[in-house]
Amino acid sequence: MPDPEPKRAGRPRGSSRAMLEEASAELFLEQTYAGTTILQITRRAGVSRATFFNYFTAKSDLLWVDVDAGLATLPAALDQSAAAAGPAEAVDAVERALLQVSAAFGPGQVPWALTQYELMGTTGELEASALSRFMAQVTLVTRFVGARGGTTDQLSSRAFAMAVLGAAAAAAGVWARAGVTRGALEPYVGAAIAPVCMGYRALHTRGRTQGRIDRHDCDPAITGESSEERQPLRGGSQ
Repeated sequence: MPDPEPKRAGRPRGSSRAMLEEASAELFLEQTYAGTTILQITRRAGVSRATFFNYFTAKSDLLWVDVDAGLATLPAALDQSAAAAGPAEAVDAVERALLQVSAAFGPGQVPWALTQYELMGTTGELEASALSRFMAQVTLVTRFVGARGGTTDQLSSRAFAMAVLGAAAAAAGVWARAGVTRGALEPYVGAAIAPVCMGYRALHTRGRTQGRIDRHDCDPAITGESSEERQPLRGGSQ
């Protein structure tokens, strides 16, 4: 017979989310992530299952509360540079935006899911649920850069997005495992993404002609360029 729904404890709506987060952290540490059900979390928090789904779509969302809150600020950070008018300027804007997002994470604001994953047994779930979040940010950055590239070269924009976000994710992982001496996240992210941004910025700063020559033998289906855009450049200017 299924467990009955817990009675509402009259907890103010504003605190329900925080109580669910706290309850889940306690239970994941006590009996692992896999050994904890949504019903157990809601009972510990003193709210109903319906309340849980008002805030979260799945149990795995509880592992990403702090990260999701940070990622939610990235669109606004990019919008601050909406006037960026070229690919090099777009790279600058992405770099600033990622540094701005990472600045919100101080040494005492490490997402617990990144430091307690062994105790909670969440390694597999973190890897699985991380992919959808990563790809959503890749899409966001790809569109931002692509809209300012003056070209239909989708490969370059997407490659940059995956490279710079991958570097930022690597920095976050190293930062989280650095212990009490870790400091703030921003310097880690800055050091990780700087070489990526430098390389893509240099490519566009040199001028698009050289980049187009390097790609001339590529399949248009890969780069996303039309046949008109890929007229031969060797032997003279267009």
